[in-house]
Amino acid sequence: MVQSKLKTIFLSISATLLAASLISFPQESLAASIRGLDMWWKIVFPSLLPFFIVSEMLIGFGVVKFIGVLLEPLMRPLFKVPGVGGFVWAMGMASGFPAGAKFTARLRQEGQLTQIEAERLVSFTNSSNPLFIFGAVSVGFFYNPHLGVTLALAHYLGNICVGLVMRFYGKESPHDITSNGKKLKIRSALSTLHQTRLKDNRPIGKLLGDAVNSSIQTLLMVGGFIILFSVLNKILYHLHITAALAKLIEILLSFISFPDMLSIPFISGIFEITLGSKLTSQVVDATLLQKAVITSFILAFSGFSVQAQVASILSETDIRYKPFFIARIIQGIFAGFFTLILWKPVYLRYNGNEQPSNALPVVFFGEGSWVDHLYHNMIVVGPIFTIISLLVYVLILFSRIKRQ
Repeated sequence: MVQSKLKTIFLSISATLLAASLISFPQESLAASIRGLDMWWKIVFPSLLPFFIVSEMLIGFGVVKFIGVLLEPLMRPLFKVPGVGGFVWAMGMASGFPAGAKFTARLRQEGQLTQIEAERLVSFTNSSNPLFIFGAVSVGFFYNPHLGVTLALAHYLGNICVGLVMRFYGKESPHDITSNGKKLKIRSALSTLHQTRLKDNRPIGKLLGDAVNSSIQTLLMVGGFIILFSVLNKILYHLHITAALAKLIEILLSFISFPDMLSIPFISGIFEITLGSKLTSQVVDATLLQKAVITSFILAFSGFSVQAQVASILSETDIRYKPFFIARIIQGIFAGFFTLILWKPVYLRYNGNEQPSNALPVVFFGEGSWVDHLYHNMIVVGPIFTIISLLVYVLILFSRIKRQ
């Protein structure tokens, strides 16, 4: 009872201080809000919406269960999750935060995952997408396209290691013990596909409408969190709370011989990955390796902004947030460690003046590459796509309200 009252008092005081800070720093708050909105409607919304809609349709048509049966012999021994986890993993990696959490929660609601399996799965299926790592961070912030290869390898290897660690999380469920599918069962997979489609007897139009409606609702929530934490990060900076927290981080950085100037970017990245990565790239007194290690940790930890999005999605199910949070810290450590290991054999080798014959061509990741073009085209086309999608969402919502 006392703990509950203290929590109420703490939340009330925090909300009051936040409101007072917004009044005290109106221009700074507006600028931070616009920055968060700009990132959401130019990059986040147009990059995530197609994946969300297609994934909802694949779940409805039974394709996810079909993939699950095929991937069961791979995912169960490695990560102790059902085969459908392979679909979540692939889509989460391709589309980025917080797709892994959304798909995991969706499969948990359908009963395709147990609570423990869902908590294992969500811990390693949330990651930055390649477009953000190569386009925004490597090219946009560091002006170094070759750095993206090292950051991406460290990031995704960290994901895999977290999955292998989290397989030991939780007790064995009866399904874990009895599952013995070691061979690909094409006939069984096709049967599951057909039965799932028959069970979900929604017409294609209704299924598509539900997919659009659900996806845009999730992305509106994501946009709200991005704007909120962008403002919160700026307010903490002006209240000198960021600088106070940075003093503690300086002690930790001194143990690994990293410069103190990385402390404030690190704290900023703990709250919001985009700002943290940008500030890290601008530190002059640090070597590129040191900045890459800090950036890798920030990308893996994913920031409280993304974690709040995930917590909001998981709150609709019985999936607990704590394992996900612990997994983010573990992945941050793994990602920083892999950056150190891969620096010489990957970055220095392929970024030398005399590149080996098997070096990755600049056309894939460099300035002017397809990744660079895709990122900049999305910035131009993204807002138009977002506005059109929101108009479609309003029309679908209006037509459903009118039918009632």
